[in-house]
Amino acid sequence: MEKLKYEPLFETKKGKGRILYRLFATSLFCGIILIWIYRLCNIPNSGENGRYVWIGMLGAELWFSFYWFITQSVRWNRIYRHTFRDRLLLRYENELPRVDVFVCTADPAIEPPIMVINTVLSVLAYNYPPEKLSVYLSDDAGSELTFYALLEASHFAKHWLPYCKKFNVEPRSPAAYFASLSVSDQFDADFSKMKGLYEEMANKIDIVCKAGTVSDQEKLKYKGFSKWNLYSSKKNHAAILQILNDSRDEETKDVDGVRLPTLVYVAREKHPEHFHNFKAGAMNALLRVSSEISNAPVILNVDCDMYSNNSNAIQDALCFFMDEERSREIAFVQFPQSFGNATKNEVYGSLRVINEVESHGSDGYGGPLYVGTGCFHRRDTLYGREYSTEARIDLKSACPEKMEENMHELEERLEGLASSTYDLNNTQWGNEIGLKYGCPVEDVLTGLTIKCKGWKSVYYRPKRDAFVGVTATTLDQILVQHKRWSEGDLMILFSKYSPVWYGLGKLNPGLVLGYLIYCLWSPNCWATLYYSIVPSFCVLKGIPLFPQVSSKWFLPFAYVIIAELIYSFAEFLWSGGTILGWWNEQRMWLYKRTSSYMFAFLDTMLKLFGSSNTTFIVTPKVTNDDVLLRYKQEKMEFGSASPMLTILSTLAMINLFCLMGLVKKLILTRELGLEYVFETMALQFLLCGVLVFVNLPLYNALFFRQDKGKIPSSTAFQIGSLKVWILVTILVVAWRCGGVYGIRFVIDREECFSLKVQMGESVHFSFVVIKSEGSWHYSEEGVDLVVKGPSGEQLHDFRDKISEKTEFVAHHEGVYRFCFTNKSPYHETIDFDLHAAHFSYHDEHAKDEHFKPLFEHIGQLEEALYNIQFEQHWLEAQTDRQAIVNEIMSKRAVYKALLESSALIGVSVLQVYLLKHLFDRKLGQSRV
Repeated sequence: MEKLKYEPLFETKKGKGRILYRLFATSLFCGIILIWIYRLCNIPNSGENGRYVWIGMLGAELWFSFYWFITQSVRWNRIYRHTFRDRLLLRYENELPRVDVFVCTADPAIEPPIMVINTVLSVLAYNYPPEKLSVYLSDDAGSELTFYALLEASHFAKHWLPYCKKFNVEPRSPAAYFASLSVSDQFDADFSKMKGLYEEMANKIDIVCKAGTVSDQEKLKYKGFSKWNLYSSKKNHAAILQILNDSRDEETKDVDGVRLPTLVYVAREKHPEHFHNFKAGAMNALLRVSSEISNAPVILNVDCDMYSNNSNAIQDALCFFMDEERSREIAFVQFPQSFGNATKNEVYGSLRVINEVESHGSDGYGGPLYVGTGCFHRRDTLYGREYSTEARIDLKSACPEKMEENMHELEERLEGLASSTYDLNNTQWGNEIGLKYGCPVEDVLTGLTIKCKGWKSVYYRPKRDAFVGVTATTLDQILVQHKRWSEGDLMILFSKYSPVWYGLGKLNPGLVLGYLIYCLWSPNCWATLYYSIVPSFCVLKGIPLFPQVSSKWFLPFAYVIIAELIYSFAEFLWSGGTILGWWNEQRMWLYKRTSSYMFAFLDTMLKLFGSSNTTFIVTPKVTNDDVLLRYKQEKMEFGSASPMLTILSTLAMINLFCLMGLVKKLILTRELGLEYVFETMALQFLLCGVLVFVNLPLYNALFFRQDKGKIPSSTAFQIGSLKVWILVTILVVAWRCGGVYGIRFVIDREECFSLKVQMGESVHFSFVVIKSEGSWHYSEEGVDLVVKGPSGEQLHDFRDKISEKTEFVAHHEGVYRFCFTNKSPYHETIDFDLHAAHFSYHDEHAKDEHFKPLFEHIGQLEEALYNIQFEQHWLEAQTDRQAIVNEIMSKRAVYKALLESSALIGVSVLQVYLLKHLFDRKLGQSRV
C-alpha cells in the first residue's frame, strides 16, 4: 500500500521587513551611543551647578537605553502562523481528542452571572463533537446566583446549540450575537424565537440577581440548591460540585436529539483559616476534578468575561498539537486577548502592540507567555511532565465511557478534591503540579516553568479573533490592573524561577530577553519619574541639561527622539490603531510608569522584606451607566479617589507650574532671553511642553469638568465674611461654654464616659462611627449608645447608629454617663463630641427681655457652628468609610496603604528638599 504524503497541519512564515528594521535599530543604537558619549564627556566638575542632576540624567538615559535594547529582541525575529483545519478533519475526524474547557469566575458582584453564562454558552457551542467536549465553571464565591444562572443556561443550551449549528452563528455568545445584528437582519422566525428564549432567561437571572437570592420556589425545582445553607458566604463555604449535563448520559440531548457537552459546576471549599491561592487554586481544583470526570488530554482555560468569538478555535489549536512532525514539543497554544468594548481610539491604551508585534516576536524564540486566558494546554504539561525527544504523547481519544458510579456518589467523592485542605496534605500541587502558587501572575510563572522543562509554546492570531473580552472602563481600573501585572512580573524576576538564572541555558536568550521586557515593567518608573520632574525644574531654574541647538551634539538627541517616535507611530498604525489612539497610548505609557509601576515596585520590595502579603485583585466588569457613557465618549474617568491619581495630578501640576514659570520669565519679567532659552534649553522646553500637553485631560478634569468624572476635591472653607462669621461665633461660644469634651477613640466591646453637669445646663452630644479596624470589614451596623442620669435613670437609648446628634437639659446636678457598646467583632473608631452650656443671667442690671434677642442670636450661632462641626465629622466619616470600600475592592490592608503613602510622601519631600537645597546652594556659582 502506498504511503500517504505528509502534509503539515500548520505553516510558519517569517515577518516581513526584518532586515530593514535591523538596519534602523542599528542606526538608532549608534545615536544612543553618541548620547552616552556626550553625557560622559560633559559631566560638570565637582562644585559646578547641576553636577548631580547631570549624573541622574545619565543614569536615566542608561536605563532607557538598556530597556530599549531588550525590547528589540521581540522585533528582530517575528513569525506568523497559519493552520489547515481541512487537513486536520480529513486525517483525524473520528479520532479528535477530548477537550476540557475551564471557565473561572470569582465574585458575582463584579462579574455578573449573565456575563458568565454567555461565556459558558459560547464555549458549549464550539464546532466540535459534543460528546468530546466538557465545560467546567469554577465559582470561587460559591454563589447560588451564579449556579442559578448556569442552571438556566443549561436549559437554554438545548435550543441555542442546534440554532448555532443550523445557521453557522458567529459569535456564539448569545448577547454578543444579538447585539451584532442590525434591525434588518432580525426578521427570521427562528431568530425571533431564539431571541425571545434568551431574553426570558436573562430576565429570570436579572430578577434573581437584583433580589440577591434565589426564591424558595425556584430552589424546589432543582435539588442542587440544597448544597447551600444560611452560613455560606463567598469567603467561607463548603465544596459544591454539580454535574448539570453528562454527555455520557443518553438522555442528555438537545431539542434535535443530539447529545449535549458535559457541563459541571464547581465551587471549591473556602475557609478563613486556609489560604486559597486565588485563581491558581481554582484552576488546580478544576484539574483534579476534571481528571475524574472527562480527563481530556487538551485543556482550554478562559476568563469568565472572555467569550469564544470563533467556533473553530479548538480545531485551530489542534492543528498545532496533532501535526505528526512538529507537534511533539508544543505545550500550549496561546491566542491573543481582544476586547469588544474598546473604543475607537482606545482612550486607556491597549494591548495592540503586544498582540501584533511582541507576541509574534516571542514566538520566534520558542513561544509567547501564557497569559491566563484563551490558552490551550496539554494536560500532561500542567501535571509537570518534562519534554523528551523520545516520548510521544498520543492525543487521539475515543468518546468517554459511561461510568458505573452513581452520579450523586460521584459528586460527593469529587467534592473532596476541591476541599480547602487538599493542597496542604503534603502534595506537590502549586509547586511541581498544576499552576504555581505565590504569585499574582500565576499564569506567566507557570508558562515559564513549563518552557524551562524543554517545552515550547505557539502564538496564533486567526483572522477572526478567537476570544473577545471586556477591558477596563476607568483610569483607576486600568492602573490597578497594570499594577498587579507589573508587580507579579517583578516578583518572578526576584524568585527562584527568574528567567535570568532559572531560565539560563534552558531558554533561548531571545526568549529570556522577551520575559525581561515584562519583568522590568515596574523598575521603569524611576527613570520615567526622574525625566518627568527634574528637567522641568531645571527649566524653571535656567539649568540646561541638553546640548545647544547649534551644537553638533544636538543631532544625536534629535535623531533618536524623532526616529523612535516615528517608528512607534508607524508600528501602532501598522497594528491597526489610529492616530489619536497612538497619542492615548503615549499618555497611558506615562501614567502607568509614574503610578502603577511605582506602587508595584514598592509593594514588591515590601514583600521581599516580609512586610506585605500577595493579593489578587479582580478587575470589576460592572460599569455605572454614567461612567459607561463617558467611556464611549472617550472622556477619561478621574472620579475615584486613588493614591495613583494623586501622583499623576501632582506630576501634572509640577510640569504646568514649571512651564508657566518659564513663560513668566520669558514674557513678563524678561529674566531670560528668548534666544537664550531656545538655544540652550530647547529640548527641555519641548519635554516640559509635551508633558503638559499629554496631561490636558487631567487639567480639564481638575479645573473645568463638572461631571462625576472630574478629579474629586476635598471640602474647602468659603472665604470673606464667612471666615469672619466663624471666628466671631467661636469666640462667643467659647465665652458661654460651661464644659467641652471631644475625643476620638477605638472601641472593642464597651466604653463609658462621664461628665459632671450643673442643673439647668444644656448638654449637647454627637458621635460618628469613623471606621472599622477590620481590614476586610465594611458594615452599616453601627454602635449602641445609652445615656444615664445621676440616679441611673435612662435618658436616651440609640441602637445600631452610624451617627447621631441630639441634646437635653439637665434637671438634676450630678454625673451623667455615656456608654457605647460595639456588637461587631471588629474594633470601631468613634468621634465623640460632648459639651454642656449655660447662660449667665443678670436680672439686677436688665430685664430678661433685653437680653433674650441677643441670647437667641447667640444660640443660633452656636447651633450653626455645632452643625458645621457635626457635618465635618460626617463628611470625614463618609470619606474614611469610602476608603474602606476602596480597600476592599483592591484587597489592600489599611496599614499597608498608610505605609505606602508615608513612604511616597517621605520620598517626595526628600526629593524636593534635596533639589531645592542643591539649586539654592549652586545657583549663583556657575551658569552655562
